[in-house]
Amino acid sequence: MSTTPPDNSPIPQTSAVAADDHAREPAGHGRKDSFFKLALGSVGVVFGDIGTSPLYALREALSHVAQDGQFTRAEVIGIVSLLIWSIFLIVTLKYVLFLMRADNKGEGGMLTLLALVQGALGRRTRLMTLTAIAGAALFYGDSMITPAISVLSAVEGLKLVTPASQPYVLPLAIVILVALFAVQSRGTGKVAAFFGPITAIWFLVMAGLGVMHIADDMEILTAFDPRKGLYFLFNHGLIGFVVLGAVFLAVTGAEALYADMGHFGRDPIRVAWLVFVMPALVLNYLGQGAMVLADPSTAREPFFMLAPEAALLPLVILATLATIIASQAVITGAFSITQQAIQLGLLPRMEIRFTSETQAGQIYMPKINMIIL
Repeated sequence: MSTTPPDNSPIPQTSAVAADDHAREPAGHGRKDSFFKLALGSVGVVFGDIGTSPLYALREALSHVAQDGQFTRAEVIGIVSLLIWSIFLIVTLKYVLFLMRADNKGEGGMLTLLALVQGALGRRTRLMTLTAIAGAALFYGDSMITPAISVLSAVEGLKLVTPASQPYVLPLAIVILVALFAVQSRGTGKVAAFFGPITAIWFLVMAGLGVMHIADDMEILTAFDPRKGLYFLFNHGLIGFVVLGAVFLAVTGAEALYADMGHFGRDPIRVAWLVFVMPALVLNYLGQGAMVLADPSTAREPFFMLAPEAALLPLVILATLATIIASQAVITGAFSITQQAIQLGLLPRMEIRFTSETQAGQIYMPKINMIIL
């Protein structure tokens, strides 16, 4: 079914979450079953992008402080502390506990904030509109960059297994990207049903790899002390600022929690993050840090070196799948933010297809899909 909403109509109720913050029950399903499916679906769609950050975040941050390949223990612990506290402060505190409360009838995203402020003030100011447009533009940029970079970097991981794969990296990446955008028309729910379990396995593997190596050097647990990260920043001058930029790679995709809220609902996303996703990420960063403390040579590829040699190929394959799925989060978010822009009169009307009979927030926009591709 397709529809084209009028330019300035108010944003409709499109969330799986009603005013009392509880997920609506699809016909014929129990509340718990529906909630679990939404939470699992959010793992695949919402957290796909941030879930691939351990592949490169610590490696890139360490590369900026290494002098002739050398760095101190305090630097490793300080960077891991920055990674962990960035996750706590930016994702958990800012998005999950605070910003996700600022929804417009279940919908989230930059333009949702514009609609809320406009409603509170009774008017829309030029500065307010330009700020919202700038934020939306940055999200569109992320939507275009993330699929290309994440998929290509994942496929390049095959070179770790065999250098002979080099000529096939770019053609394979193109085939994967075209296939990814081709399946968008099947709907977020169906895509999430396929991606969710794979991403859940990815997070479980990340957590397991981290736990395996934390005992390599238990001093890494002091990274939970925020003073370790602050000490690193205040004692490294400009380099500390550069490293902080690399540290923010750990929270790329966090905006999808808010932008995709209308697709899965507030509570399923919150529970999936607090109970499953965040612990897996923290454990993996701790494991990488402990391994690097015990053997600094592993800093060149700290994520993949967490795995035993025999498990390297399966891990590269799983990482490739995970980075493909990571693209889904920003693609889905682009559909949501475009729909809101149309309803606010910031974009011309275009075709919107509702792909679910029970979740009005699950949509597909052919033109946006093609532009991003």
